[in-house]
Amino acid sequence: MAISIIIPCYNEENNLKRGVLNEVSDYLDTAKFKYEVLICNDASTDNSLKLAQTFAASHPGFKVLDLPHGGKPSALLGGIKQAAYPWVLFSDMDQSTPLNQLEKFLPFMDSYDVIIGSRGTEREGNTLLRKIGANVFLNIRRLFLLPEVTDTQCGFKAMKTELAVSIFPRLSAVVTASANSGWRVTAYDVEMLFLAHLNGKKIKEIPVDWRNEDTSTTKGDLAARYRKESIQMAKELWRVKLNHLRGVYR
Repeated sequence: MAISIIIPCYNEENNLKRGVLNEVSDYLDTAKFKYEVLICNDASTDNSLKLAQTFAASHPGFKVLDLPHGGKPSALLGGIKQAAYPWVLFSDMDQSTPLNQLEKFLPFMDSYDVIIGSRGTEREGNTLLRKIGANVFLNIRRLFLLPEVTDTQCGFKAMKTELAVSIFPRLSAVVTASANSGWRVTAYDVEMLFLAHLNGKKIKEIPVDWRNEDTSTTKGDLAARYRKESIQMAKELWRVKLNHLRGVYR
């Protein structure tokens, strides 16, 4: 087994300073598979790039890609294009889902094309507003798209690299990446999984440990970000449904 671990990075200075990459490295030191870690910097405006480069310089297997700004899905695509191994794993910099949860994925990689983490409904560390919002989004999304999937939005996902190379350039959030400003997360996960589903790919959902560990203070006001992201996600969910009805994904 060989895996390219892709970690998107936008203004993660606080998370980097608290040692998240050391946690990643400590787990990988015990790994029984080949790996590389691609840290995909999305034009951060704080000290993230310097901190990531300093860490990578003393840790073999870690590489920093300094990419043009485009938002999270665009940063992931930057890593996918550089991936050397047959599987890619997406893992958030804050390590709210610790990398050691990959152990739960490994037994299924011979049988599935996409493996996604599921955070459950409690989501320790999230505010009440975010918990309510997550459940509203879940119910609406399951009504229109991917009813068999519980959690499309967990950042901890793995898929075959060949499939990722095929799907990501088609995602709406990637196509419009040049118009993005700030850290744009979006509901790209829904479109990504829906395209995999339409192409007959096998998707496995696995419960993972999750606790909100994000300490970043340089991505913008948290409440304003949440409102903006919620609106973006609702619009994109509707766009995916319309695209499907119009036959765009054929």
